[in-house]
Amino acid sequence: MKGNPKQKARRRAGAAAGPRRPAAGAARAAGDGQPPIAIGIIGGSGLYAMPGLADVREVRLTTPFGPPSDAYVTGTLEGRRVAFLARHARGHRLLPSELNFRANIYGFKLLGVEQILSLSAVGSLKEEHRPLDFVLPHQFFDRTQARASTFFGDGLVAHVSFADPVCLRLVGELEQACIAAGVNAHRGGVYLCMEGPAFSTRAESNVYRAWGMDVIGMTNLQEAKLAREAEICYATVAMVTDYDCWHPGHDAVTVEEVIATLGKNAANAAAVVRAAVRRLDGTRGCACGRALAHALVTERAAVPAATLAKLRPIVGKYFAGA
Repeated sequence: MKGNPKQKARRRAGAAAGPRRPAAGAARAAGDGQPPIAIGIIGGSGLYAMPGLADVREVRLTTPFGPPSDAYVTGTLEGRRVAFLARHARGHRLLPSELNFRANIYGFKLLGVEQILSLSAVGSLKEEHRPLDFVLPHQFFDRTQARASTFFGDGLVAHVSFADPVCLRLVGELEQACIAAGVNAHRGGVYLCMEGPAFSTRAESNVYRAWGMDVIGMTNLQEAKLAREAEICYATVAMVTDYDCWHPGHDAVTVEEVIATLGKNAANAAAVVRAAVRRLDGTRGCACGRALAHALVTERAAVPAATLAKLRPIVGKYFAGA
């Protein structure tokens, strides 16, 4: 019996795109008999490891979008299983424009992560956001150029809602964690995401201030978009290192100034993450886990088999039986 030619074609396409059952791979990555890894942590500039992790294991994953920034460091933190990823790789080897955002978020999805705490060094565009303060933005403004920021395409179209680009429930938990850790935090505001790697000109910095932006960074917008498409809760902890270059009472931002502040911010960030992880019990009373429910536009039967195989970890529940 030769079998159905369409089924054979689907099997060949699936083999080319990667494993069709990544959930099993995720279980192996988490470790047999271990609790699931539901919390992901992305460490930004100055935070390349997560202090306090126990039962540490490195997991290197492959994705249809290429390799993530580094190995995922899994372990137990405050009694819960977490996965940590150094955004710029250990040793800070990747420019913001070189980051493989799709692979980073896809890898978290393979591990079973449902909530991501993202830490990022930023410049302040407002007097009240002082160096060493943390900002928990509610909004993003995109000033990047042609970065890959969607999993979709290749025959499958989706338009997720992004009016509220972060999980406000998760932001609330982080706000309480900042209070518990004794860190001065500001909830709300806008994170302007620029291309980099150079810092802003004074003219740009003053324009962004006139627009009402709160902080400026180079990385978090794409993470937020992709996490929403992957139905993962996402929130940013923006760690202020400097006043960009607009402030008349401070020198223009330099790498030396940023690095001097990063060490202090990293210690505070670790304390906030530990406090947040203690608060997160795995209950998600938000809509993040259903972000694709009304976003997939393409007729199910028209989706190419190779695309479905590639995106099965993300869209599989909406293609039951396919």
